[in-house]
Parts: sequence; structure tokens; C-alpha cells
Amino acid sequence: MTLLALDSVNFGYEKTRQVLHNVSLSVRQGVNVGLVGESGSGKSTILRLLLGLSLAGSGSITFSGESVDPRDKAFMRRYRKSVQPVFQDPYSSLDPRQRVDRIIAEPLRSLGIEGDRRQAITSALEAVGLPPDAALRYPHAFSGGQRQRIAIARAIVSGPRVLLADEAVSALDLSTRVRIVDLLKTLSNTLTVLLVSHDLGVVAALCEEIVILEHGRVVEMGKTSDVLANPRHPYTRKLLASVPRLR
Repeated sequence: MTLLALDSVNFGYEKTRQVLHNVSLSVRQGVNVGLVGESGSGKSTILRLLLGLSLAGSGSITFSGESVDPRDKAFMRRYRKSVQPVFQDPYSSLDPRQRVDRIIAEPLRSLGIEGDRRQAITSALEAVGLPPDAALRYPHAFSGGQRQRIAIARAIVSGPRVLLADEAVSALDLSTRVRIVDLLKTLSNTLTVLLVSHDLGVVAALCEEIVILEHGRVVEMGKTSDVLANPRHPYTRKLLASVPRLR
């Protein structure tokens, strides 16, 4: 079942600056997808479109067959419950003035989700490997990896179907990065991950499918193992050549 899909999407910030060119891709339920490209390839723009922060110039974006339209407030409330982001920097993505319990509960408040919030927070912390008493502390009391776990807990507390992970491990040291990737693997038993990354190693470890972007165009896509073992496009070969350990 297709959850998210972009069909022939074009986008430009100015008339003379086209960022995305006829981009089509899909994310199927239960199949993690890695969106890979260097800086300026259009990864962040696609993420903004999927979050409803920008409107496509042309083409369509759908979630479970429904059009993703930021102007449709009723749909966007349902959509944001089902599609949640995790951002790159665990230091700037958490409000240092708020306790962890309020940080994690923010989606519950903003989306009007009813129920036992304390239990929801405890369950989210447990899912990311943090103890219940972490809820009573402030972000400064945690390491970078722990802060990213808190950010992930905030993303999953609403019970989303898709996690949009934007360079979610790139700001972490290597050992912490491995542990967060393992956490995302575990979480992908119950949700689907779209990982925006420039790191082919992380994508290979987490994602069954891969989409390669160059200058706002999809140049290659398919099963991650197939694309990395037998890259067809020169740009994909260039990316692989820059990561000798994957050769």
C-alpha cells in the first residue's frame, strides 16, 4: 500500500530558480526509503513539501490517495498525526526551557489528541529506551544521542504511520549514530521511515529502497542493495566512490 507519493512534482523558489524537476517517488507501507543526494540536490525541499510547509508548483503529493494540501486544515490535522518529522540537530530541536514531558506531549496538545497523556509519554520514552523519570528533566541533562531519542519520542507519541527523518543521525558521533539507527530499525516494525540523508552507509543499514537525487532530479531508484551493488547512473557511482567502505 502506497502511503506517500510525489507525482511529477516541480517546485521553484523564484521564477529563475527551479529546485525540483518532475520528481516522482513513492513510500509504501512497511518499506523504509532513503532519499539521498548532496547539498543542493532538493532533499530538504521535498521534505518541506511533505510536511506541508510549501506548495508544489505543479504535480501532486498524496497521502493514502488523498491530496496533501496545506490549505485544507481538517486534512492537515489528520495528516500531521500520521506523518511526523525528526530533525537533524538534537540540540536545537528541543526547547531548553521545557521539561521533557511537555516536549514529548506537544503533538498531543497541538493535534487535540485525547487520552492519558502521562501514559502516552511513558510509553514513548520506553519505546526509545529512556526511563520514565527522564520526563521530569530538562534537555540540558542529556547527551546528544539521548536528546535525539527524546525528539524521536516526541515524533512517535501521536502514533504516526510515517516518520520523516531529516539527517537524523548526521550530528551524532559514530557509536551514537549506530545506536540511533538500530532504534529506527526497531521502530520501523510499526511505522515506515523516509530517511533524508547524504550518508549511504546509514541508508544501506536502514532502508530497503533508495532514491538518488541530483540537482532536483531523480536519477536512480530501486532496491537499496541493487542500486548500491550495481549503480547505473554516473552520479550514483560518484557518491559510492566517495564512501570507500561500501565498495
